[in-house]
Amino acid sequence: MRIVVAMSGGVDSSVAAALLAEQGHEVIGLSMQLYDQREGEHTFGSCCTLDDLHDARRVANIIGIPHYILNFERRFEETVISNFVREYASGRTPLPCAHCNSDLKFSTLVDRAAGLGAQYVATGHYARVVRGADGRYQLTRSADGDKDQSYFLFSLTQAQLARAIFPIGHLTKPEVRTQARRLGLSVADKPDSQEICFVPGGDYADFIERKRPGVDRGGAIVDTQGRVVGSHGGIHRFTVGQRKGLGVSAPAPLYVLKLEPETSTVVVGPRAALERTTLTASGVNWVSCDPPGAWMTVEAQIRYRHRPASARVRSLNDGRAELVFDSPQPAITPGQAVVFYDDDVVVGGGWID
Repeated sequence: MRIVVAMSGGVDSSVAAALLAEQGHEVIGLSMQLYDQREGEHTFGSCCTLDDLHDARRVANIIGIPHYILNFERRFEETVISNFVREYASGRTPLPCAHCNSDLKFSTLVDRAAGLGAQYVATGHYARVVRGADGRYQLTRSADGDKDQSYFLFSLTQAQLARAIFPIGHLTKPEVRTQARRLGLSVADKPDSQEICFVPGGDYADFIERKRPGVDRGGAIVDTQGRVVGSHGGIHRFTVGQRKGLGVSAPAPLYVLKLEPETSTVVVGPRAALERTTLTASGVNWVSCDPPGAWMTVEAQIRYRHRPASARVRSLNDGRAELVFDSPQPAITPGQAVVFYDDDVVVGGGWID
């Protein structure tokens, strides 16, 4: 088969491409240039850099496959960066990797693959796709529970899953590195990226202020009774559940409970006040089933590293869903994804209101 592989220059996508080539498939490597890395005096993060593109090309040469670099700067700006800035400015906490994976990478690569006569698109994600008994494609967790990335892929459609291959989904990270060494790949010991690729040095507040002048409108920090306990330099500097960097002295630790962009107010309180049992989500994608009108028992994950918790979910109108946890959960954060699981199968997911 002819398969397009998204090559980021990291060990995961490199091994994905090499394994497919070793299996006898006709592999075409595609890398995405996502932002202008000559802008200003800043060095961008450790993902998707020019060095990464060079690493991807070197790996393609080792494997013996064609490799092309696609310029997606404008689409990345429109799809991922603009959303990132807009969400923080409106008091929400965005999840750029999820938007990048589904809204940009998969949707674009499926179209590019078709143009190249390729049947499938492969990536180095730690996830798996299986065909259910009803013929529906299911997205499931990977074999490596610590690296599983199905949470970031919840919005993939049936059409996209039908064309998706995750060649390392059955491997653990140490096994992937072992495969890279066996295959003679130069990136076998390359460290994983740990930061948002387009934010210089991880200072997202500075990045947002440069992208949206005037966003640093100050305001009050108030407690749950409405009493002013401090001031701040912009709500984009805060996220629900945050404890450090509040600049407020109190006898007991305070946490961000709520952000009110209309008045530029940050509401703080004790940790116990963070706990909630209910949420609604928008932009919900039901992966393994049709939207359930009746309550469905699931395990729900509200952050990438959040331990899934027992809950009930049902669909609402306009692509929304309502979810009720069996026990209170801390820091349910607007803008983050909530993903519903049935054991290892992704039932669906959406964006927390």
